[in-house]
Amino acid sequence: MNKELLAHLESYLTPRRRGLFDKVLAERTNHFTVATEDVYQLHNTSAVIRSCDVFGVQNVHITEERNRKRIDREIAMGAQKWVNINRYHTAKDSCETLRAKGYQIIATTPHNDACLLEDFDVSQPSALFFGTEKDGLSNEIMEQADGYLKIPMVGFTESLNISVSAAIILQSITSKLKRSEVEWRLTEEEIYETKLNWARNSIKSSEQIIERFIADQQV
Repeated sequence: MNKELLAHLESYLTPRRRGLFDKVLAERTNHFTVATEDVYQLHNTSAVIRSCDVFGVQNVHITEERNRKRIDREIAMGAQKWVNINRYHTAKDSCETLRAKGYQIIATTPHNDACLLEDFDVSQPSALFFGTEKDGLSNEIMEQADGYLKIPMVGFTESLNISVSAAIILQSITSKLKRSEVEWRLTEEEIYETKLNWARNSIKSSEQIIERFIADQQV
């Protein structure tokens, strides 16, 4: 049914848009995923989502235990249409869910005995956690973490804005991943699900079109 529905929705798309979907999906991955924790500045979360889209990370996980805010659509520049956003109310929920999916929990931090970015092992599926510039990640995330990762810095400043840190880290590790022998691309099932979501987000009145399609199939 999903394949038939996808084919039906794709008939509403231009050949150029369908080709662009295939081109972008060929570079998408769930091998890495990004998680943010209680980021105060709304534009920072939105910018992280935009970086995930740019560097091909399909899923973002947002914990909003203290700060529950909507995505800034202007700063995300439409990236929320192309990246899956998963929300949690507690850090515990996000860690447990991601670990159950097979991810190791990696806390990004300029402190601790953290792994330098250029030395990071890309072979393991990893959930990269980012906290606020001021406070960093919570003690709960730091204690749950399987490893720590930091960007080498040689100036007086000890931290970077979260959106800058995410962009630097994602560019580095996704480039390294794609040069490796790791099977990092989406599965066939993930590709179908993602295409279906993208088609829904691209077509006006898509929900009505889907309802009519399902009704016709049941006749």
